[in-house]
Amino acid sequence: MIVSYNAAMTASLSPRRPGPGRPREFDTDLALDRAIAVFSERGYQGAAISDLTRALGLTAGSLYKAFTDKRGLFLAAFDRYVALRTERLRAALEGAPTGRAKIKAVLDFYADSSHGADGRRGCLVVAGAVDLAAADPEIAARVTGALHLNEGRLADLVAEGQADGTVAPHLDPSATARLLLCVLQGMRVIGKTGRDRAEMAPLADNAMKLLD
Repeated sequence: MIVSYNAAMTASLSPRRPGPGRPREFDTDLALDRAIAVFSERGYQGAAISDLTRALGLTAGSLYKAFTDKRGLFLAAFDRYVALRTERLRAALEGAPTGRAKIKAVLDFYADSSHGADGRRGCLVVAGAVDLAAADPEIAARVTGALHLNEGRLADLVAEGQADGTVAPHLDPSATARLLLCVLQGMRVIGKTGRDRAEMAPLADNAMKLLD
């Protein structure tokens, strides 16, 4: 399956033969998905243009024409990464009957992303925060926005759990959400070191004690 997927990605990213007077085209979403993988794994500074063109199956000229420069590609990849993760997380929450169950689903979602190949690849939000947020105001705003989105979601789930009786009523939703966010992002950082499922999965159960 991995070989077939990579082959399909390469074929889709290869510039299509243009008709008369038409520019070469490529699948932007697939290009961004590959850029996400490179930036997440290597960070912004560690991702050379040659790494990106090779992964995307594009020439440097095509990359610059589509995204202006490496920074432009990173910004587009970052926005797609946040959108995709938000949608996948929304799907993971479907069917969870209580606020507590939804928080557990969030923790499981991050634990599942923090081991094996996905874990070693890392998180683009973390990569952006480490590599660029201190020096680039626009990227800092995107990173801050993504983190605030997650923190706000967690605060809502804590409040929902308190309303349905599954989360301790004495907890402060905002402070608890911030602590849970630190756990989630810490999972992604630790996952970069090559942890396995047996190491990461129990973290979700242990973190649930914060809700008691």
